[in-house]
Amino acid sequence: MKKRIFGLMKPLVDAHTMGIYLVENLLKDCGFSVIRASKEIETALNDVDLKSNCDEIVDWIKNNKINAVGISYRLDPDTAMHIVDMVYHAVNEEGLFISQGGELEFFFYAGLPESCEKIQKYVSDKIRVFRGGEPPENTLFRLDVPMNMIPRSVISMDLYKEELMRIAGKIIDDGLYFDEKPAVIKAYAEYGTDGDTIEKRVKSALESGSLPLIRAHFGPFSINKSRQENVDDFIDQCRVIAKSGYLDILSIGSSQLTQEAFGEDWEGRINGGGVPVNSEYEYRCIKEAARPMLVRTYAGTKGIRELARVHEESLNISWHALSLWWFDELDGRGPNRLLDNLEEHIDTIKFIASCDRAFEANVPHHFAFRGCDDVTYVAAGYLSAKLAKECGIRTFILQNMLNTPKHLWGIQDLAKARAMLNLVRELEDDSFKVLLQTRAGLDFFDPDEEEAKKQLAFVSCMMDDIEPNNENSPEIVHVVSYSEAIKLSTPEIIDESIKISRKAILEYRRIKKSGDRSIIEKQNDEIEKRRERLEKSARFRIKNMEDYIENLYSASGLYLAFVAGWLPTPYLWNDSEEFRFSRAFGSKLEYGEAVLTRNGKTMTDEDRVSLAIGNMAEAEKLLSDRQVLI
Repeated sequence: MKKRIFGLMKPLVDAHTMGIYLVENLLKDCGFSVIRASKEIETALNDVDLKSNCDEIVDWIKNNKINAVGISYRLDPDTAMHIVDMVYHAVNEEGLFISQGGELEFFFYAGLPESCEKIQKYVSDKIRVFRGGEPPENTLFRLDVPMNMIPRSVISMDLYKEELMRIAGKIIDDGLYFDEKPAVIKAYAEYGTDGDTIEKRVKSALESGSLPLIRAHFGPFSINKSRQENVDDFIDQCRVIAKSGYLDILSIGSSQLTQEAFGEDWEGRINGGGVPVNSEYEYRCIKEAARPMLVRTYAGTKGIRELARVHEESLNISWHALSLWWFDELDGRGPNRLLDNLEEHIDTIKFIASCDRAFEANVPHHFAFRGCDDVTYVAAGYLSAKLAKECGIRTFILQNMLNTPKHLWGIQDLAKARAMLNLVRELEDDSFKVLLQTRAGLDFFDPDEEEAKKQLAFVSCMMDDIEPNNENSPEIVHVVSYSEAIKLSTPEIIDESIKISRKAILEYRRIKKSGDRSIIEKQNDEIEKRRERLEKSARFRIKNMEDYIENLYSASGLYLAFVAGWLPTPYLWNDSEEFRFSRAFGSKLEYGEAVLTRNGKTMTDEDRVSLAIGNMAEAEKLLSDRQVLI
């Protein structure tokens, strides 16, 4: 029997790629052929009103003998419906379906719930839709994959998650969080003033027994309002959040224009979302409205050090965050070349250190977004922390994003978090302190709000098991609002999300204190085995990087680490030859762990290191070429 050929595509304008890669890997694990659309097809999908573009897409389906076509689009629902409508009817008119004598068995779509509803109502109820949140095996069943073709390593057996979800379900269903009050932090002289810092806030919360501190990211924007109206609305909402008292640290979700063109004339430039702050005065207004909260914001993507200075002087920023390899040509979120970006970020970290300000390396999860294995995640976190220490940083915020990828098993997520934390904590001394900040995954939440609330409660409980015997860990929780999958948060949603998260942590601690530690104790041996394996693998890779890359903790060293393939990114969308060694892998989930593959086989630590060593000569040539251009 001929195996079905799947074709997957998304418009080039949509940067959401994790879902497509997940489905591609699941289908390949089951033995199916999967053809992912080229950039040319993605560009054609951007403008389906052109008949020539629809013809190009139809030819792609015909020429590749595709039996099942899937489109992913996670932006505007009306645009999603229009894209699917045009492609579906072009395929139908060409007679490609089996019922018409063609080879196409079915058509499917993955996107926002509203998009799914519109597509089934107005395009065709024969189109299979995926709203997100489905377990891997359910996704495969709905794509007509027989049970006997699904590998055991793919099927979720996450008993830890199942047990925690029962606690989370009770918290939400019984409304246990409704009356949760803001944490009380003992006042200190600098509280809420320009002399306040994250270190002082953590110390006071520790003494008050009210850790973790709560951070939330907030960036409302309306396309129907002017730039100034959007900024003014944000300032008003900051006052609302500050008055309620639930939030400790406000992160401004600034616009892409703020990050790349702060202080410039934006006339005629499109703002794709986020708060369009464009002056130091506006930052100062936000700071005043947000008191007594600590405030922070995105770094720049050009003129990075100068914008860091602005944030120091106008925001009293609680800590800076930079992503080193990211927000540049690699992900299309900044104009810098990779080497230039590393140099500018390192220069900025040294400036941050000179201000004696805390620093967060916004790094490991960006590798996970691009399909890295769990060892790379851990190693990238360590490299970033050691670089920060060598640049003079005294307080390092270690961000750990759970549920990335979203179907990682809970025990593996904890093993990964513990491994990275253990390695980074080894760097601690009198002049270098680590604060753990953890959060839910970017695409973890279900579009159904009640289910998403339970997921938020679950992941909050899980945070307490990273260091289950330490009630003061994590020091910071970045609460992602339960509405993340469907709409922007509001002050009311942020406060409700914080109530859920705090209640879940406190309730889970109460259960464990009462003597019922069965959930974590039943799984802890397996978690520790996985942690030890991850640590060993990460140490092996880091040791070889330090041996084979001269001056690793520098811009040139970190550039070599990336282009030689020491830090694999199988899903990297940038297809430049310069980064071919970084992309020269596959990845998949194997018994709940993200692993690297090559030619369909799981790679060993020795295989990975040997491959990177073999790429060093070419990587050094690429570095030399870049340095000449500079």
